[in-house]
Amino acid sequence: MRATPEHDSAHAHVHDDAAEPPRPGPVAWVLLLPIKLYRKAISPFLPPACRFYPSCSAYAVEALTRHGAGRGSYLALRRLLRCGPWTPPGRDPVPEKFSWRHRGPETPIEE
Repeated sequence: MRATPEHDSAHAHVHDDAAEPPRPGPVAWVLLLPIKLYRKAISPFLPPACRFYPSCSAYAVEALTRHGAGRGSYLALRRLLRCGPWTPPGRDPVPEKFSWRHRGPETPIEE
């Protein structure tokens, strides 16, 4: 069977969508507003003190955008609860696939 031009253009369109970054849903977008306000109006006036990379606010933005309002909120809250002297610092990216369990920081941050 020979591919038609319509089939080729439709197939190419699928690849274009795959390269597009995820967009937050409407509820996640509303949850992102206070985080963006914090990052613009409050965070610049505070000394850098985050134990993890990326920062907790950047982690929350990525979690909400990638995993949606419910799962993204869970991941962001779980990250905030880990932010303290009882947890070793390190690189802690948002997981590609959602999981209820946490693996721990990937690599330690040298101080």
